[in-house]
Amino acid sequence: MGESNKETVDIFCDGACSGNPGPGGYGAILRYRESVKELSGGAKDTTNNRMEMTAAIEALRQLKRPCKISITTDSQYLVKGMTEWIEGWQRKGWRNSKKEPVLNKDLWELLLTLTQPHVVQWKWVKGHAGHVENERCDQLAREGIPG
Repeated sequence: MGESNKETVDIFCDGACSGNPGPGGYGAILRYRESVKELSGGAKDTTNNRMEMTAAIEALRQLKRPCKISITTDSQYLVKGMTEWIEGWQRKGWRNSKKEPVLNKDLWELLLTLTQPHVVQWKWVKGHAGHVENERCDQLAREGIPG
């Protein structure tokens, strides 16, 4: 049996904000076989949701070829946005259920572009509940907040 030409990469990501809006940080872990890469960064004036999305974006930017990906986050906003809401937003010209412009449209469009070549599964985990990678991403996100 030959291996699938799509390799599985596990991505774990989290965002944090000191004030919302305020200075924020993101953290991500990419794991493929025995290889692990950690990412961290931040912005001076942002929101928690933007940092959650940025963590996934920065992780996806690391991938050099089409992969099978599992993305795990404690952000229901990110998971539901990508799995439930985004098609409706696009159909309605990037308007939400209240007919208002969708927040963070720039990042949603970037996520669509970055996920397009891949097979992506989005997974939600409860934050601060002892999930090892989620706890590490939270730490990386907090370290990424500009002082």
